[in-house]
Amino acid sequence: MNMNGRVTVEICVGDVESAIAAEAGGADRVELCNNLAVGGTTPSAGTIAEACRRLSIPVHVLIRPRAGDFVHSESELAVIRHDIEVAKALGADGIVLGVLTNEATIDRDQTARLIAMARPLRVTFHKAFDHTQDLLEALDTLIALDVDRVLTSGGRLSAMEGVETLARIVDRAGDQIAVMAGGRLDFDNLETIIRQCGIREVHLGSAVSRTVHGSETSWNQTDPQRVAAVVSLVQGLRSYHG
Repeated sequence: MNMNGRVTVEICVGDVESAIAAEAGGADRVELCNNLAVGGTTPSAGTIAEACRRLSIPVHVLIRPRAGDFVHSESELAVIRHDIEVAKALGADGIVLGVLTNEATIDRDQTARLIAMARPLRVTFHKAFDHTQDLLEALDTLIALDVDRVLTSGGRLSAMEGVETLARIVDRAGDQIAVMAGGRLDFDNLETIIRQCGIREVHLGSAVSRTVHGSETSWNQTDPQRVAAVVSLVQGLRSYHG
């Protein structure tokens, strides 16, 4: 957990070239995914292996077997377990996961098993957290499970909309779990989120990407210059919250 006042910048990336660009721009960490258009799914073994081989900053791998909700069948949980083993074997520094019950609570038993499998890797609980019925209760559950970090927009579509709840989550978390703000963060709202909520970690994706045009299609990739601009913006910022 970052307790020195410096804001950690994590970049969500959908391919190896984007991961390399994020590091070149000065990011502290990447979350490596596939299928970002649907919120992200687990990247391929080859993508994980090459990102881990080429990057010197931490690579955290999204473990999500499909798009959609976060209530998983036993067969999907088996996929999740195998993907955690693959990420560990290929050199990932952390995993990012989120498993809920039909009642919109943290699936405590399954999450505990997956954390045990993942260790000693760092574990982040992703924005499935924002789909729980009681965010502070869910936070207490994650603390009890010894999760390292939670990614949240305060239960709203954007972190800016959820700024007041984010501040309460940061208060409740204290130094027991890292709270990372994510959800439509951009150059216009980053400083507000950091200062008002006391956030020490931020997670960006589309705000630091650019469109790449190929011969038949186009796609988005991380732009190192935009990452560098974010890093420059947050350097030296200190929270006014609390």
